[in-house]
Amino acid sequence: MDQLFAGLKDGATIMIGGFGGSGIPHELIEGLVGQNARDLVIITNNAGSGETGIAALLKAKRVRKIICSYPRMADSYVFDNLFRAKEIELELTPQGNLAERIRAEGAGLGGFFTQTAYGTLLAEGKETRVINGKNYVFESPLSADFALIKGNKGDRWGNLVYRKASRNFGPIMAMAAKNTIAQVNEVVELGALDPESIVTPGIFVKYVVPMGQKGEK
Repeated sequence: MDQLFAGLKDGATIMIGGFGGSGIPHELIEGLVGQNARDLVIITNNAGSGETGIAALLKAKRVRKIICSYPRMADSYVFDNLFRAKEIELELTPQGNLAERIRAEGAGLGGFFTQTAYGTLLAEGKETRVINGKNYVFESPLSADFALIKGNKGDRWGNLVYRKASRNFGPIMAMAAKNTIAQVNEVVELGALDPESIVTPGIFVKYVVPMGQKGEK
């Protein structure tokens, strides 16, 4: 795992895939917990549940700030306790805005205007405009030093395919991060993946890790 996280420093920004319990790269998160970097900024959909995955990272007091759309779940007590104690900062972002902010970075866009959250506390301090008679608020792109995602199959060049809902934020996070590490269920031979089925091209992936093992792209 040390090789995977080479260059990880205090204050780094890390995107972590997952939607509810689907597509969470648990083994990669465990590896991240084992590193010494602190004051991390985590960009993800939700703030973890129980004491595994992202919740384990929060419990280890490695996270300074989390940017997400759904921080609270029935068993998100680790995040709840840290937030109430003012030991973690939360930037709440509507789910569609979160996805588009990540996608904007990967697509090389400088941001976008959206009607979502206009006139709410989430729009405070942001630029607003009236476009065609409708009110919009400006959202900036989100980038990261690392992205941890989960695919179904991958090859040694980093091409990835996903399984159903486990796809979620993985493709856009891979495009928006400087270093993408993909945990997969199976590594296949080059040419085994149908080119028409590849969702994430290998150019966006630095490492492919077979589940429970270490593997370099």
